[in-house]
This record gives sequence, C-alpha cells and structure tokens, in this order.
Amino acid sequence: MTQKQTLNFQAEVAQLLHLVTHSLYSNKDIFLRELVSNASDACDKLRFEALQDNGLHEDAPNLEVRIEFDAAARTLSITDNGIGMSEAEAIENLGTIAKSGTREFMNRLSGDQKADAQLIGQFGVGFYSGFIVADRITVESRRAGLKPEAGVRWESAGTGDFEVEALTRAERGTRVTLHLREDAADYLSPWKLRSIIGKYSDHISLPIMMRKEGSPEEWETVNSATALWARPKKDITPEQYREFYKAISHDYEDPLAWSHNRVEGTTDFTQLLFIPSHAPFDLWNRDKAHGVKLYVRRVFIMDDAEALLPLYLRFVKGVVDSFDLPLNVSRELLQESRDVKAIREGNTRRVLTMLEDLAKGDDYAKFYGEFGPVLKEGLGEDFGNRERLARLLRFASTQSDSVSVSFADYKARMKEGQSAIYYITGDTLAAAKNSPQLEIFRKKGIEVLLMADRVDEWALNYLDEFDGTPLQSVAKGAVDLGGLQDEAEKKAAEEAAESFKPVLAKLKEALKDKALDVRATTRLVDSPACLVVTEGGMSTQLARLLKQAGQKAPDVKPVLEVNPEHPLVKKLDGSPNFQDLAHILFDQALLAEGGLPEDPAAYVKRVNALLA
Repeated sequence: MTQKQTLNFQAEVAQLLHLVTHSLYSNKDIFLRELVSNASDACDKLRFEALQDNGLHEDAPNLEVRIEFDAAARTLSITDNGIGMSEAEAIENLGTIAKSGTREFMNRLSGDQKADAQLIGQFGVGFYSGFIVADRITVESRRAGLKPEAGVRWESAGTGDFEVEALTRAERGTRVTLHLREDAADYLSPWKLRSIIGKYSDHISLPIMMRKEGSPEEWETVNSATALWARPKKDITPEQYREFYKAISHDYEDPLAWSHNRVEGTTDFTQLLFIPSHAPFDLWNRDKAHGVKLYVRRVFIMDDAEALLPLYLRFVKGVVDSFDLPLNVSRELLQESRDVKAIREGNTRRVLTMLEDLAKGDDYAKFYGEFGPVLKEGLGEDFGNRERLARLLRFASTQSDSVSVSFADYKARMKEGQSAIYYITGDTLAAAKNSPQLEIFRKKGIEVLLMADRVDEWALNYLDEFDGTPLQSVAKGAVDLGGLQDEAEKKAAEEAAESFKPVLAKLKEALKDKALDVRATTRLVDSPACLVVTEGGMSTQLARLLKQAGQKAPDVKPVLEVNPEHPLVKKLDGSPNFQDLAHILFDQALLAEGGLPEDPAAYVKRVNALLA
C-alpha cells in the first residue's frame, strides 16, 4: 500500500465511539490503564512468538513501554516494542470488533455509567477508551519480522471512518498518540501520569518508562516492573491485589476473595487466584474460552488456560506461573501433561478452601447468588471433591425463603425418626414451594429443600447422600415417611386404598395412554391429585428442560397419585362424566407442577362442559 485510504468503521464500532466520546467513563483515568495493558499484551505476544523465532527480537531484546507527552502540541504517546501490527492487522484490530461482538456489548448496556464503561475492557475494546480524552488518535506500527517499509499509520477522529497509509518505521512495535482535548490538559502532567501508572499499572511485569524530571534525555522506570505474583505477599497491599484483579479481568468491582501461594512439591508453581463478586455476561456459555493466565518462569504463554481449572470453576480469574512446564507448551500438550494435572488439582483445592472460608461470612450469600448454579455442576464433574462441594451448596426450604440452607443446617433440624433429607425440584421457586407433593410434609412440619435452578435435577443425580443421610426427592416413588407416620395413619391409608380399588382400576384404564400407573396416596391433604415418577426415573421437569434445550429426552410417563378423601375424587365413583373428570385430574396435576396438557383445547372444553 502506498497511498492513504479512508475506510469506514464497523457499524457497532461507530456506536461504541459515540458512547465513549460522550463521556461514558465516570473515571477518565482508566484510558491510560487500558492502553498500557494493550502495550503490555503486545510485548507478551512477542515474547511468546519469539520462543519459536528468536529473530523477532531484532536488535531490541529488552521489552518495555514508554510514555511521553508534548505540552505544546497537547499530545500523549504510549509506545511499546512488542509484536506490532501489519497493515491488515491494523485495519482488522482497530476498525472492527470481532473478538467478543459489539452487538452483545450494546445489548449489555444498563445505563449505569460506571458499569457500562468497564464493559469496554471486558469486551476487548479498551483501545477505544482513548477517545474519552482525545479528539484524534494516531497509531504507528510495524509487525516484528517485517521490513521497515511495511509499517502502517492509522488515524481517526473517532467519528465514522479512519485513514490508513504506508509508513517506513525502523522500530518494531506500536506507538499510540492521543491528541488531547482541551479539557484533558491535566494528562500533560508527569505527576498525574505517574500517579495513574502507580495505581493501575504498577503490577505490569515489564518496565514502564518516562523521561526523568530535570533530565529529559534520561528515561526512568516508574512502575515496580516485577510480576506482582512473584513478589513476597508481605510487600503487596490489598489495594494492589484489587487493582491487579481489575486489570486482568477487566472487572469494575473488587473481588470477593483472593489467594496467593507458592506451591512446592513434585510440581512447583505460583498461583494468584481471585473469586469475582459478580458473574460475567457469558458465564453460561460453556464453550467460551475460560481459565487463568498461564506463565512459565514469568514468560507469558496464554490467556484462558482451560486445563488449569475444572469447567465448574470457570468464573475464577488469576495467574499461574509454572517452574516446570516447557516454554513452548501448547494447549494440546497441557491436556496431557502430568504437571498440569498437579497444578489443576492444586488450584481446585485452593479455590474450594477460599469458598469454605468465604462461607463463614456474610459475603458468601453474594457469591452464591451469582455462582451457585455453576458450582453445582461440580457434583457431576468432580467426583473427588463431591463431598466438599456438597457442603458449599445452599438452598431455600419450606422453612426459609432465602437461599441459605445448607445440607448441614437441614440435618441439624431433622425430626426424630426422620431418615432422609427431603427435597423437591421445580421450574421456579414458587412452583416448588406450592407443589401439592409437599402437603403431607407441611402438615407434619417436616422441612423440604426447594430447588429451582435448571442444573439441580441433573446435579442431584450424582449425590445420593450427605454425611450418611440419603437424599430423597418427594416427587419420586411412593411417599414413605418411615417413623414419622404412626400406625393409625398407615392403617387408615391402607383401608382407603383397598376400598378405592375399583375406582383406581377405572382411572388406569381411562388414562392408560398418559399415566404409567394410578394409585391412592397419603401425601396429599388439600389437593385431589399429583404426578410423581418411579424411583430412579427421569422427572417430567428434567425431560422438559432437555427438550427445551433441543436435546433428546425420553417420553416420561408419570404416575398419577390421587387423594381418596378429596371431594372431587370421591365424585368419580358412579359419575356419568368419569372420563372427563379423569382427564381433568391428570391435566390439573400436570399444570400444578409446571407442565402443560398435551391438548390444552381439549382440557378447556372438558372444564367448560362441567362448569356448564
């Protein structure tokens, strides 16, 4: 390319720039953090690519970021000697946002300036934050390994288009020059710039250089230039940990907890792991890259090293620095490495310990409200830690509306003679709480755990008992309260079932296409009927969830349980409308548990006929 060309921004970028230029950020200082972070990333990428091709270092092996300003011209420049960009990369990286999708970014905007602003970094578009303080940005770059004449200049005023042209650039790397607005003149102060770097970028592990005051020909390092995780814990303040977390996660809130450790043994590594205080927008996308940053002997290797944490801990952020892995380790090699397995197990144990400590305080409710459903996935994915995970789970119950009841709390409140932990799953908390299957338990004052997360039904398949006490779904199998039901009640139930046999036989015949069986029950007090499934069978709720997710699910035939003492059930015997009443009973039981009749129109027609 020899001549200048003008290109249009991707439509979403134009929208984003409009937001930025209208002061989206409540804290304008953050633009410098974003641009220094980008420069550091470019150096990390060079270091990584140079493992395969040492020639990329050219004649400048020492990586660094330089910040300088020109008060007369009102410009601020951030220069790195990292990987740099080719012409095509400059157009792609600075003119479009393909990494995370700006449409998703736009959809996430809430109107909260602080929260909205921080999404910029989270979506990998931190470069555009420069337009908060600049009315024009010039980028000059050359990719490492290309000839000097293969450089590129990119320039934009942050409106609808940008210009690119060829540039001869002897140095590899990138220089971003901000042409500051009049109201951003305070960023031309060395004291202001140093204070921002000290607050937001001190953890950057390569030197951030500025001209020495009083000796402008000399450059000096203005950050610690030591990887934060490599420094002794006693030398790191809580504020530094928090700012480091925000820098690597692009989060705007402080983390709930963190743990910084040097692990020595068969595998040596340093871990710095953080528990966020809120869930990211893509938490439920299990296919999205997740994981911590991996370094080997302080050399950056990769973001989102998935092999270092199990999938159910995908919300954890942080850094792992290994002393044993090879520098050229790849994602494929990570999957097979024995050292990686040791690191993964060590990280998992550390995170669970953090959560156990968190569970002793008030912050655990906030954590669980954000990440509880994801944690439950571990019951099916991490057999070795299932017991520890079970102790971390919390539920609502018939005695507590808040999701705060642990299995241990439940056990401590069990009635004398109670032999199981009872629970019920539902599409919503209200549906579970008002299920007719709970009536006998309410009458007897027996607590039942209420589970309304989509993952509950699946996860509980992997947990049969807690601390020696079996878990029992009140919607599976015949109700058996064991020692909680006295002999008189059992005898009355048996007599009612015996006298009701002829009606049950007719119901089975009438509903043979819908119900696996029809039987009398003692679990109902106020309702005429309910649906249950056989012990060990798939619930109707799980079958519905699988179908909604587009997965194959068997057609579940439930058991209809009827209350022989209910007036509507008593009306069945000898009724000329027996067939209609039988189907209404079944469909109403289906509605009560969150399902829909197979033929809603037929159900309405039957009800209307009886009402008329």
